[in-house]
Formats: sequence, structure tokens, C-alpha cells
Amino acid sequence: MIHAQFDPTARQNLAIAAVDAKTRKDLSWQQIADVTGLSVAFVTAAVLGQHPLPRPAAEAVSTLLGLDDDAALLLQTIPTRGSIPGTVPTDPTIYRFHEMLQVYGTTLKALVHEQFGDGIISAINFTLDVKKVADPDGGERAVITLNGKYLPTKPF
Repeated sequence: MIHAQFDPTARQNLAIAAVDAKTRKDLSWQQIADVTGLSVAFVTAAVLGQHPLPRPAAEAVSTLLGLDDDAALLLQTIPTRGSIPGTVPTDPTIYRFHEMLQVYGTTLKALVHEQFGDGIISAINFTLDVKKVADPDGGERAVITLNGKYLPTKPF
């Protein structure tokens, strides 16, 4: 049976435990995704509390991270999505970008930091590209490329 969460606290606590286990075991998000057969972006978002995982994937992630059966079950629940607090834009197009960042913002942060280290992606030394492409299932899709220079944090 499919179950949904209505309070993000349980998934947030699980995300904290999972990231702690990932760190202790010195695993990459890709290594975690590899045991599921799913994409690294989706699995990262799921572990960070933004998506449910199918049962086999949830059990594989839980086993790899050394989490218990309750964690594997919780990873399968539909979460209350949204990882970035703040006011919600009212323009429909801007709102959808806000929604994407609510769901994938912490995933993007985790993947950027894992691949580059501590730092930021510049929004000044930056390019943006939007392309319309055909959707194989009919209709059209938007391909949005954000290309920013990585700026590492420098100790002082």
C-alpha cells in the first residue's frame, strides 16, 4: 500500500541520519544510486526527503547505509515536499522554478558540493540557455541549462 507523510519531520530526521551514514561510510551519491538502478539525482532527492523510493531501492539504500527496516519503510513513503523555506512566488512560471528548487534544491547543493567541494556556483560569471525540444511522447519539453563558474570557498 502507498503511504504519504503529512509532516516533513520524519523524513528530515531520516535525511540527517542517511547523510551521516553516507559520510561515515565515505560513499558518494552515485554509489548510493548505483545500488538502486535509478538516477543519481532522483535517489539523492529521495534520500534527502523529496521523493519516495520503490521498495527494492529503499531496502538497498537502507542496507548500504546501515539503516534499519523502519528507515527502509519511511524511504518508501510519499513525502511532504519542499526543502527550502520562504514565501511562494505568484507568477505561474516563476512558481514552477520555485517548486523545482523546493524539490531539487538540496539535491543540487549536495551534488555540487560532492563534485566540487565547498563553494558556490556564480550567478555573475554565468550563462543560461533555454531550448524547446520535441517530447518523444508528444508535445514539447523545455531544456534549461544553467552554466555558472564554480567559486570555491577560501579560508581566511
